[in-house]
Amino acid sequence: MSLVIRRARPEDIGVVFALVKELAAYEKLSHEVAASEADIAEALFCEHPALFCDIAEWNGEVAGFAVWFVNFSTFAGRAGIYLEDLFVRPAFRRNGLGQALLGHLARTCVERNWARLQWSVLDWNAPSITFYKSLGAELMDDWTLCRVTGPALAQLAEKAP
Repeated sequence: MSLVIRRARPEDIGVVFALVKELAAYEKLSHEVAASEADIAEALFCEHPALFCDIAEWNGEVAGFAVWFVNFSTFAGRAGIYLEDLFVRPAFRRNGLGQALLGHLARTCVERNWARLQWSVLDWNAPSITFYKSLGAELMDDWTLCRVTGPALAQLAEKAP
């Protein structure tokens, strides 16, 4: 069996967007997908990308992906990767693809002297939590993710001087 991990190309946008929707369905969050294929394409393939995507192919078939962006730790004084999405299609699971994608991102961090690889996991996703812990991931129980969207984002923006 053969595994290839490669950077997404513009001609992959249809499958990248399909994977986004498959991940949303798995996470029971399909109702939150407001992005279009064009939105994702613009973020990935513009002159200064805000987003990066690595695709895992298993025997020539797209099996999964990792979507990420560069973040920065002021404490470490170095950049890192924030993994926005990691998804392996069900038919391809148990072949080491998730570990291979995470290893690929870890190698990117090491090669670029970046400080860390970071992501979030839904608290109900016990299989993923167990998997991440087996790779040495530390669950940051002392931290709570914060998000401002929609009307609250607009209201907060109105308060800016």
